[in-house]
Amino acid sequence: MTARRFTCDWFGYLNSHTLIARKRLVSHPNFNSLRSRVEQARRSSDPFLLSLISKKTIQAVFGDASAVLDSARIYNTSVTLWVFLSQVMSIDHGCVAAVARLIVHRVASGLSACSAETGAYCIARDKLDEDSMQRLVIQSGREIEASTPGNWRWNGHRVVTADGTTVTMEDTLANQAEYPQQKAQATGCGQPIARMVVMFALGSGVVLQMAMGKYRGKQTGEISLYREIEDCLGKDDVFLADRAYAGWFDMARGMKRGVHVVVRKHHMRSSDFRTGRRLGKDDHIIVLERPDRRPWMSLEEYLSYPKSIEIREIRIRVKTKGFRTREIIVHTSLLDAERYCREELASLYRRRWQAELNLRSLKTVMQMDHLRCKKPHRVRNEVRAHMLAYNLIRQLMVEAALEAEVEPWQLSFKATLSSFVEILPMLCMIKSESDLCAILYACCRSHTVGNRPDRYEPRRKKRRPKNYKLMQKPRRRYKPNEK
Repeated sequence: MTARRFTCDWFGYLNSHTLIARKRLVSHPNFNSLRSRVEQARRSSDPFLLSLISKKTIQAVFGDASAVLDSARIYNTSVTLWVFLSQVMSIDHGCVAAVARLIVHRVASGLSACSAETGAYCIARDKLDEDSMQRLVIQSGREIEASTPGNWRWNGHRVVTADGTTVTMEDTLANQAEYPQQKAQATGCGQPIARMVVMFALGSGVVLQMAMGKYRGKQTGEISLYREIEDCLGKDDVFLADRAYAGWFDMARGMKRGVHVVVRKHHMRSSDFRTGRRLGKDDHIIVLERPDRRPWMSLEEYLSYPKSIEIREIRIRVKTKGFRTREIIVHTSLLDAERYCREELASLYRRRWQAELNLRSLKTVMQMDHLRCKKPHRVRNEVRAHMLAYNLIRQLMVEAALEAEVEPWQLSFKATLSSFVEILPMLCMIKSESDLCAILYACCRSHTVGNRPDRYEPRRKKRRPKNYKLMQKPRRRYKPNEK
């Protein structure tokens, strides 16, 4: 590999070998191109969000579970889900604004306006089937990822990243019972908190799978949640993650299924590059013996693992001007040094940060950091609605990237979301859907993200917070004449 190509890969830029030919998105029966979805929406009287996901797709995924709502006069399964998606994609996450958008659509379509009260919508949203919502998120991610060109894969492999995060929710008795607040917080002063693990496709950025559980307690850690959803990794996939996922049993379990791992070295392991089978400078193959059986693992499962696994260990030196040279040690099951050179693996591991940026898009841009529903099953569906909306926006970014001959991660998620939310409601006011799509693609392409792999921004706030005292007892006890 030449120095020029390594530099381009290292900093994430596309080079002449990775630029893709301009081509149309591969068509799928459910998640086809935006132009065809817009054309279908213009022919029907359904809300403009049909351009994101069709009624046919919703009915196919929900199946018999949609019968609960489909008898409703206004808020059937499709309409309820469309309004829900518009709510999570809006800056104003309130139910009043979501219902108002439905009223505007109905009046513009020549239908009678529904009630502006949010009760009927909230009741309908309460009846959305959880399993069907989960299947819809997974199906959307898989089909969007399958529609991307092979040029976006890394050395012919699909790369999947995973990372964990937490979300808070409204402080209600039901939420506290299922997702208790942190122990250090006094009763009535904290908020219920849940832990999540999300798996993303590196090429398209879509959510492939997610798991959600309590923040504390047995079997609630990040790795425990990961083990619930690791089956979404297929044979010949590359799993890219940080050192939290570098446990011996987790690596061996994936390798047994044909999954390749690229993870940072576990902090409890020592490294000595003078040992093992040398492949080059800072690059050798070592043997990791099977550790002792864990308390949660049955003897039968323990004996099903091999007695040792071969792991390739490479050392990466990150040189940033003005800072000390930092060393990172990566463990991988990709042992072929000719096909997977050290520089390419170093470049790939640096892209692991993309998972952090994807979570930022979900939690900060789409405001999923604090959930507003007051019942646990509603909270879980609110998370799934965010994930589904995120995937559908990612699909738009995939199409815009193909038009611009770039990769989706080079486009701004926030700008794409803002452009979509503002432009698509004008669906009925533009004569040609091709003109609308061309305008939307142009807006997405014009907002690219900068190349700043070694950017350093100290975590400091310029604006001073309000000088309010911290809450140390329930709010009701601060009110006059109450103890």
